[in-house]
Amino acid sequence: MLKPQTLTRDLFQPALPPRKSDAHKGCFGSVAIIGGGEGMVGAVLLASRAALLAGAGRVYGAMICQNAPIVDVMQPEIMLRTPTALSSIAQLNCIVIGPGLGQSPSAQTCLAEWLSQQFPMLLDADALNLIASQPYLAQLVKNRQAETIITPHVGEAARLLESSIAHIQQNRTESAQALAQKFNAICMLKGQGTVIATTQQDCFINTTGNPALATAGTGDVLSGTIGSLIAQGLNAVAASKLGVFVHGLAADQLVEKGLGPVGITASEIALGIRDTLNALSR
Repeated sequence: MLKPQTLTRDLFQPALPPRKSDAHKGCFGSVAIIGGGEGMVGAVLLASRAALLAGAGRVYGAMICQNAPIVDVMQPEIMLRTPTALSSIAQLNCIVIGPGLGQSPSAQTCLAEWLSQQFPMLLDADALNLIASQPYLAQLVKNRQAETIITPHVGEAARLLESSIAHIQQNRTESAQALAQKFNAICMLKGQGTVIATTQQDCFINTTGNPALATAGTGDVLSGTIGSLIAQGLNAVAASKLGVFVHGLAADQLVEKGLGPVGITASEIALGIRDTLNALSR
């Protein structure tokens, strides 16, 4: 494994290429967020809103629960679908699956169906818990040909590696690399000093972020942001690096303004990411 590279601001200037004067929404890709089991529709909404605020041209949200909302009244630009209806959309550039998904039989079926699709894909939250508990799902991940990102926190990483949280924490870089190799995927091991490991044994450590991120929904916002960046044309490694950097930087800037770390919400982080991406792209 190569020596880890530290992610710093100078690596992301500009963060994104300038937008042409004749650009249209099709220039900035389409991303779909799939999850939203019973009682967890907010996770899909947070991830979808983050994807929109990070610049994707089109954002779809799909929830597996019964009686799912048909519109996000706070962000009506997001197009809500069922996972089945979503499968008929041809122009998707990235799938994010897992926010609020749950571990029900219907969640398991949904995940298995989408893993067989060859879109770039980010797997988060309960998608990772299902993969850890169901060997056939783990094999589907390993067999994927399209780019795959997994974004475990230490608890999910411990389950995926059949290890302990203490061992993961003591060996974060090695654990991220082991997960990347095991699942043939880019692994983003979240936490203080988030580690990104690739199947080519490259490794990156993030320098941004603070305890303001220790609140519900910030992981959903991160996933939606990375999915949005992939939809806009970044490869999975570049999107992972930029996504985690601006996610943490948004939290840092909110704290610098005196708004935290206590009480900052995931929605505020998503708005901060929009500001940060624009500032880094000027």
